[in-house]
Amino acid sequence: MTEPVEITRPVLERYQRHLFHYRKKNGEPLSFRSQHSCLVPLRVWFRWMTRQNHILHNPASELELPRLGRALPKNIFSVQEVERIMQLCEIEEPIGLRDRAILEVLYSTGLRRMEMIALKLYDLSLDRGLLLVRLGKGQKDRYVPSASGR
Repeated sequence: MTEPVEITRPVLERYQRHLFHYRKKNGEPLSFRSQHSCLVPLRVWFRWMTRQNHILHNPASELELPRLGRALPKNIFSVQEVERIMQLCEIEEPIGLRDRAILEVLYSTGLRRMEMIALKLYDLSLDRGLLLVRLGKGQKDRYVPSASGR
């Protein structure tokens, strides 16, 4: 095959199977991440070829990529590091007090950055010790225990 139009979906699927069955010199299979990184450039290139009208149909448009696992963060602050960061806020100044409050809420509730930004004062229920997170991940509302509920 020398022309892009000669590459069909079955050809790409054979290549994907080849990657799946391929063994490195040490006998280990390619990780899903490695397989993924071999296939993504092909999808991008064929998409570009289609948009530029070099080919009529994108053979990689329906190619299913290997699912990548999600790893937890590797660097997590220790309690001492968090306390040191909290102490950097100059709570005598209004901005420092605001920053400290933001850090306290993020640390004690596990809110995401955008959820924190969207918080309103009326989302806090002091009597129940809960924060209402509106339209969080997945566009869903949820309640989160607040630090004031202790």
